[in-house]
Amino acid sequence: MMKYFFLPLLLWFTLNACNSGQQRKTYRIGFSQCTGADEWRRYMLNEMNRELTFHPNYTLLYQDAGNSTDRQISQIHSLVDEGIDLLIVSPNETSTSITQAVESVFKKGIPVVVIDRKIETESYNAYIGADNVEIGRMAGAYIGNLLNGKGRIVEVWGLPGSSPAQERHRGLREALTRYPQVQISKELNGQWEKDTARRVAAAHLSDLKAADLVFTHNDVMGLGVYEVSKAAGLDKQLRFVGIDALPGPNAGMQFINEGILTASFLYPTGGQEAIETAVRILEGKSVKRDNMLNSIQVDASNIRALKAQTDKLLAQQYDIEKQSRRIDELTRTYSTQRNTLYLTLGSLVIVLVLGAWALYLVREKQAAYRKLEKQNAEILEQKDKIEAVSKQARLATEDKLRFYSYISHEFNTPLSLILTPTEDLLTKKNVSPHELKSSLSLVQKNAHRLLRLVNQMLDLRKTDAGKLVLKASEQDIVAFARDIVQDFRRKADKQRIDLQFITARPELMVWFDGEKLDKVLFNLLSNAFKYTPKGGLIHLLLDVRDNQVMIQVQDNGEGMTPEEQAHAFDLFFSGTKPFNLGNGLGLALSREFVSLHQGYIDVQSEKGKGTTFTMLLPLGNTHLAPEEMAGTPLAHTPMALPDIEEVPKKLVPASGRKGTLLVVEDHDDLRQFLVSRLSDEYEILAEPTGEKGWERILEAVPDLIISDIMLPGLDGLQLTQRTKTDFRTSHIPVILLTAKGQMEHRIEGTRAGADAYIAKPFNTTHLIETIRTTLANREKWQRRMNTDFVSQSGNRQEKKFLNELTALIEQNLTDNSYGVEQLSRDMGLSRVQLYRKVQALLDMTITDYFAQIRLKKAKYLLKESTRTMAEIAYEAGFSSPAYFTTFFKQHTQQTPSEYRRSPSVNA
Repeated sequence: MMKYFFLPLLLWFTLNACNSGQQRKTYRIGFSQCTGADEWRRYMLNEMNRELTFHPNYTLLYQDAGNSTDRQISQIHSLVDEGIDLLIVSPNETSTSITQAVESVFKKGIPVVVIDRKIETESYNAYIGADNVEIGRMAGAYIGNLLNGKGRIVEVWGLPGSSPAQERHRGLREALTRYPQVQISKELNGQWEKDTARRVAAAHLSDLKAADLVFTHNDVMGLGVYEVSKAAGLDKQLRFVGIDALPGPNAGMQFINEGILTASFLYPTGGQEAIETAVRILEGKSVKRDNMLNSIQVDASNIRALKAQTDKLLAQQYDIEKQSRRIDELTRTYSTQRNTLYLTLGSLVIVLVLGAWALYLVREKQAAYRKLEKQNAEILEQKDKIEAVSKQARLATEDKLRFYSYISHEFNTPLSLILTPTEDLLTKKNVSPHELKSSLSLVQKNAHRLLRLVNQMLDLRKTDAGKLVLKASEQDIVAFARDIVQDFRRKADKQRIDLQFITARPELMVWFDGEKLDKVLFNLLSNAFKYTPKGGLIHLLLDVRDNQVMIQVQDNGEGMTPEEQAHAFDLFFSGTKPFNLGNGLGLALSREFVSLHQGYIDVQSEKGKGTTFTMLLPLGNTHLAPEEMAGTPLAHTPMALPDIEEVPKKLVPASGRKGTLLVVEDHDDLRQFLVSRLSDEYEILAEPTGEKGWERILEAVPDLIISDIMLPGLDGLQLTQRTKTDFRTSHIPVILLTAKGQMEHRIEGTRAGADAYIAKPFNTTHLIETIRTTLANREKWQRRMNTDFVSQSGNRQEKKFLNELTALIEQNLTDNSYGVEQLSRDMGLSRVQLYRKVQALLDMTITDYFAQIRLKKAKYLLKESTRTMAEIAYEAGFSSPAYFTTFFKQHTQQTPSEYRRSPSVNA
C-alpha cells in the first residue's frame, strides 16, 4: 500500500525537475529616460514594452529623470545597484557628469546602448537615433521653398544643452545658407515642453507678429505656440513647422491633419530597435555600433495616407498587446492548473486507497440520502419557481405602475405649456403680436413633443406585436449620417459643444431602412446632448469593421453608473435618475430598430467621464428577407429640434414689485414661462435643480418658493422638508407643482410642509392668486408677530428662532458693545441671513427689534421698580440717561417720569 502513496509524489518531483531544467535564463535591462512627460517619450516606452512581449525572459527596469541631469546620474547608479545586465540611456544633456556616469557603467562590463541623444564618449556598445543634423537640413530646405526664399523665422529650441536641439539648429542654419533672404529673427527656449513654449511665446508676441513662420524642435511646442498665436489672432498669418510627426490623437500627424502644423519631419523613437539591439548584445550576437534612423517629410500631400497607415498599425499593435496579455494569462493559468493537477493526482490516489474500505459502509446510507435529497430538491425547486414567479409579477406590476406614473408626468408638462399659454391668450382682451407669436411657438413646440412621444409609444407597441416591418434599400450611409449630424449643428453652436462627424470614407453603400435608422441616430444624439454640459464634445464616428459598418456616438458628459449602463435599453428602468419617458422610449425603440436590421447596439460608460453608444450593422443584403428589401430611399427630412434658451438666473427688480420668488423647475420651457409670466409682479429667481435651488434659498432668502416635485437629485418634497426644518428658512412659504394630483400625493406634500399643492396642467390665474393669498397671509402673520414677538401659535421652528433671538438680546442688553455682528455669530447666521429672517418674520429690521426690547424693558422697570432714571437707562442698555429720555419720548410721546406717573399704562 505504501508504493501507491509514494508513486504520485515521485511523479510530481520528476515532472518539476524536468520543467526546471527547461527554464530559460532571464535578463534585466535598465532604461534611464531623460524625461517621460511628453508624448514622444511615452511612445518610445510603449514601443519598448511591445517589443519585450516577444522576449518573455527579459525585464525592463524604467527610471524617469524628469529633465534633471543630477537625478538621471543618481538613477543610473541605482539601476546598476539593482543588478541590471544592460543599460539603455537617453541622456538629458551632453554634459561631463552624465558622460562620466555612463563610462563608469561601461567599465564595469555592463553593455550600454545610447538612444536619441548623444554623449561625448566612445564608451558604449551601440547608438540608436535619427540624424538630427539631416532632419534640420530637411526642415530648412522645406521652409526655404515654402517661403519662396524670403521671410522671417522664429525658432523655438528644445533643451539647449541636449544634442538633438544643437544638431537640429545646426542643420537648419546650414540649409538656410542657400536662402540668404530667409532669416531667423528670434530664437526662443521651449525646453521641449508645450507649457514652456506657451509662456515664452506669450512673452514674445511682438516677435511672432513680425514673423512669417515658426519652426519648433518638436510638435508639442508647435501646438503651444499655435494656441498662443491663435488667441492673439496671428494663426492666419503664421505657418508652423515641427519635428516628430508621431501618430495618435494628440500628436504631430493629428496636428497636421487638423491644419495646426503645415508640416513636420518624422523623428523615429527607436524604442523597438533599442530592445532588438539589447537582445542581440545579451545573446552574444554582433550589432552595428551606430544605427541611424530615417526621417521623412509629412505635410498635407501625404498626411492622409500616412495617418491611415499609422492608425491601422496602432490598432494592430493594440491587438498584439491584447493577445500577449491573453497569452500571459493563459500561461499563468496553465502553470497553476498544472501544479494543481499534480497535487490533485497525489491526493486522489491517497483518498482512493484510504476511502476504499469505507465505500461499502456508506453505500446503503447514500441511497437513502439520495432519495431524501431528491425530494428536498424537488420541494426547493417548486418553492424557487413560486418565488420567482411571484417576484417577477410583483416587479412587473411595480414597473408598470411607475411607468404609468411617469407617463402622466411626461404628458402633463407639455400639456401645461399648451393649455396655460392658451388660457392666458383667451383671457386677455388685447394681445401683442410678439406675445401671440411667443405663446403659439411654445404651444407648437410642446405639441410636437407630445406627438413624438405618442409616435414612439406606437412604434414600440408595433415591435411588441411583431407588426413593425423593415423596408430597407441600398443607400450611402456616410451622407445619411452627415445630414443627421448637420440637423444638430445649430443646437451644438448654442451650447458651445464640439459636434463632429468623423469618418475616413467618402461614401459607403449599405442596406438599411432610412426612416428607422434616422430615429435611432436622432435618439442617440438627443440623449448625448441631454447629458453633455456646455463646452463638451459629441462625436459621431463611422467606419467598417469585420464586414460590418460601425457607428459610434461619443460624448464626455456625466456618464452612467454600472447599474444604469446594464439597464440603459430597458423601458421601465429609471436607476438613480428620475425617469425620462422620451429617453426611455428612445433607447428601447433604438434597440428594436437595430435588431430589425440584424444588427447590434451596446453602450460603454463611466460615471463622470462620458458615454459611447456603439451600433453595428451588417454589410450586403444576404441577411435580409426579400420582403424586407422593398423600400425605396427616402429624402432626409431635418428633425425639429427645440431651441436652447437660457433662463435668466435673476431679473432686475422693477419698481412696484411685491417680493422675491424662487422658481425651481427642471423643464426649461416651463421654467422660462413661469419666469416670464410672474416677473411683471415679482422679482424672480430661477434654478433647474433642487441642489442649486437650496443654495439660492440660503443666499437670497426669497419671500416664496415655487417648486416642481420631480427634480433630478434633490426632489421637490426633500427641498420643501429641508426648507421647513432649517430655522434660517422655515418661514418661507412653499408652493408645489406636480403632475401627481392624487390625494395620497397631496397628503405627502402637506406632510413635507408645503403651503399649497397645485397639479399640472395648472391655471395661471389660480397660481397667481395662490401666490398673492399666501404672501398676504404671511404679511398678516408678520403684523401679529410684530405685536407679540414670541407668539404662542404658529410654526414651531419660527417660535424657537424668536425665543433664542430674544433671549440673546435680553442677556446682553446692558452691554453697549453687543451689536448685530456679535448677535449673528451667536445665532449661527450671516448678517444678511439674520437681517432677512427678522425682516420676514417681524417686518422690521434687527436694529429696530433691539430698540423695541430695550423700550419694553425700560417700561417694565419704570412701572415695577423704584430705581432711578439713570439706573433704568443703563440696565435697559442705553448709553446715557439723556439719550434714554430722548429715545423714550420719541417712541411713547411721554418722558420716562410722565410714563411712571401715568395711572393705567400697561408695561
